[in-house]
Amino acid sequence: MVKVAVIGAAGRMGSTVCEAVEAAPDLDLVARIEAGDALDPGTLAGADVAVDFTRPEVTEANVHACLDARIHAVVGTTGWGPDALERVGAHARTAGRSVLIAPNFAMSAVLAMRFAAMAAPYFESAEVLEMHHPDKVDAPSGTAAATARGIAAARAEAGMGAMPDATLSDPLGARGARIDGVPVHAVRLRGLTAHEEILLGNPGEQLVIRTDSFDRVSFMPGVLFAVRHVGERPGLTVGLDAAMGLA
Repeated sequence: MVKVAVIGAAGRMGSTVCEAVEAAPDLDLVARIEAGDALDPGTLAGADVAVDFTRPEVTEANVHACLDARIHAVVGTTGWGPDALERVGAHARTAGRSVLIAPNFAMSAVLAMRFAAMAAPYFESAEVLEMHHPDKVDAPSGTAAATARGIAAARAEAGMGAMPDATLSDPLGARGARIDGVPVHAVRLRGLTAHEEILLGNPGEQLVIRTDSFDRVSFMPGVLFAVRHVGERPGLTVGLDAAMGLA
């Protein structure tokens, strides 16, 4: 039985994680930790794994607190920069514990990112469109950013140059953000949950890879997979695909 603490338990994602853990026969929810609660061995209640769905400004400190308590961490909060990842990775190695940080826990989204990277070397053009509810605080989404970086890395490894784009004037930013040279567009619209389209094009053909999450329960199989397997990969792992053996 794996003992689990959920940090951010009162939030939308945190409360759904609590329900999923409670419903799993091999997991035991030992702590619901809310914003402002101290993170120490007492509040973490002897957990083996802590799941963090909080906010970017606090998540790194939360992970360090878990590592200090010798607890593995599974993190769904986005906004991680390279310096923060390096600090957490070093701390995890020193503590002899594991941290898994994933931009998305939906299996369809994880596979869509992987498929996009596989397809990228075979297409002249690629763009990413992400669509979320208007309560989302960051743009572009962590998933879209990770998708774009994966596409760019696959193109670079294949020796491909810049994608064709004759745009000379874009004063309003209609062509979207650029992440490693890949255009990324963000939509915030009431009625949406979490959706992404990856568009890849060649002369005379187009490939569209789309993933749709209509409810937060779509993320739970991935979260529970991470909780069960995080301890198998020492140190820091970024991306659920790595834990699934896809990367």
